[in-house]
Amino acid sequence: MNAAPLSPEDPTELGDFELLGRIGHGGMGQVYLGESQGGEPAAVKVIKPSVVDSETRLRFAQEIEVLKTIWGPRIAAFMDADPEAEQPWLATEYVDGPDLRKHVTTYGPLPAVLVASLGATLAEALAGVHKQGLLHRDLKPANILLGPNGPKIIDFGLAVFTESSASLTAPNTVLGTPACMAPEQANGVKPLTPAVDAYALGAVLLHAATGHYPFQADNIHALFHLITKADQEPDLEGAPDELVPLLSGMLAYDPLARPSLREIVQQCRAVIEAQGLKVAQARRRLTAHTMATAQQDAPVAPPPPSAPATAAALADLPTETLPAPTAATVPLAQSAPAPASYTPTVKVEPSPTARDQPPGRPIAAPGTPPPARRGRERTGPGPLRNSAQARRVAQQLREAYAQGAKF
Repeated sequence: MNAAPLSPEDPTELGDFELLGRIGHGGMGQVYLGESQGGEPAAVKVIKPSVVDSETRLRFAQEIEVLKTIWGPRIAAFMDADPEAEQPWLATEYVDGPDLRKHVTTYGPLPAVLVASLGATLAEALAGVHKQGLLHRDLKPANILLGPNGPKIIDFGLAVFTESSASLTAPNTVLGTPACMAPEQANGVKPLTPAVDAYALGAVLLHAATGHYPFQADNIHALFHLITKADQEPDLEGAPDELVPLLSGMLAYDPLARPSLREIVQQCRAVIEAQGLKVAQARRRLTAHTMATAQQDAPVAPPPPSAPATAAALADLPTETLPAPTAATVPLAQSAPAPASYTPTVKVEPSPTARDQPPGRPIAAPGTPPPARRGRERTGPGPLRNSAQARRVAQQLREAYAQGAKF
């Protein structure tokens, strides 16, 4: 489990969740590994006191309301939240696996057929999100967790309703991660369409297949210039031949030239079936491959499958226009190809940090005073107090509840 011990200043409980360790941080706060009263592991995002104001609370509350409207097997499930607490917090499903960015960095690109499986899975998931009237707007490898049941999408902090013109962000700003950002999003075009997520998915698949992004530059200004230049072709060097037509279409400059998510699923299926596999077989191979490589870093006596391994991508908090140590905000120079009245602010992909260190059980920090309301004490190392069966049942209950929920 890739978690650092709690510090003396950290809370030990939030709502009904016991906090066990730190799993990441960003400009707006900290992400903890938590455990519910029933033993369900959770990623608990907490807004730090220095940035808690009325606007931050409103943005955080909006993220919570967005998450309540999204559900599905490829989306990290919403569990609980309290935006009105002294330290506002949000708990979501903890996915037992590394993020795609870390996996590619550590083990190299995925085989073409597994990239196609990843594409079909994620495109189908995004189509479900779009049916609910939402866009992700910040899809990237760090927001794809490779769990034991397949990939899942996280971090809908920048998600917006596709038909809504209301926004909590400042005018003339653009939010997102440049490496995977569609040209129209980089240019500040509004309203955005589902094509921005299709482009971002293309960037994610290119990274999964090659280890690099469509455009790369020495600085953020040069990068934005490449992204927003209509005649600049994306770099597909190293991409498998069978994926080039798909990636070229997804990374087209013109949003209308990109395939729909349904078409992306069908093209990914064609690549898989050309290899003599069924889609379900390819998905199982993808999961087996990512889990097998992740277990190479496990200790000699690894924890049981029910114990979380890592969730580094959850540390990539939506920082928006706030400064952050791992997701910095960078105003673009006026030389960027955008209107003079437009000053975009972007979120930069964080560099590797301590959260990418080998897994290890969280332990109490030296000198940590005993919590006032612990309730359940740990007597030593060992797995979280839940079984794989209990987690599966809890997931089924959440999905059944989501089907009948009014929101």
